[in-house]
Amino acid sequence: MKLIFATNNIHKVGEIRNALNNEFEIVSLKEAGINRDIPEPHDTLEANATKKSMTIYHLTRQNCFSEDTGLEVDALNGLPGVISARYAGENVSFTQNVEKLLAEMQGKQDRKARFRTVISLIINGEETTFEGICEGTITNQPQGNNGFGYDPVFTPVGEVRTFGQMSMEEKQKYSHRKKAVDQLIQFLKEAKS
Repeated sequence: MKLIFATNNIHKVGEIRNALNNEFEIVSLKEAGINRDIPEPHDTLEANATKKSMTIYHLTRQNCFSEDTGLEVDALNGLPGVISARYAGENVSFTQNVEKLLAEMQGKQDRKARFRTVISLIINGEETTFEGICEGTITNQPQGNNGFGYDPVFTPVGEVRTFGQMSMEEKQKYSHRKKAVDQLIQFLKEAKS
């Protein structure tokens, strides 16, 4: 089965392809010939994921999915959350977002946080959503150069290393995105049989 993944983020495409183990053909927006960024105007991950997948479905009439992911930090009342990619402003680097997060966390004892991913899948016009959560803590400084986004400052529960210190395979054991993708795979397999 071929699915358009409503993103141009090569890191996310790689992670999803890795998690799907080549069982399905995943095509990025660029590979599908779609040259547009889809806005994320909503204040929930669910609404943004739905907006992106519905936009692509209406544009192509092909089966597709999208995801929206946020880092929710308890001491910051759930921020950066839905604005995780734009926490330090529009068109900023991952490094700038991480620097802002660490500045906001200065002096905070409660370091608990979670990554949350919501996937919106559209097959033949019908939407199904899946959610994956990874609980963890925010470190005091970045550690490791692997992954992307907030990975160097997030340590999942059960680990002493950050996602930034793990290989892709090691990260998959904990990954919020992988948990959501596992539900997606299960759903697709059942739909296929």
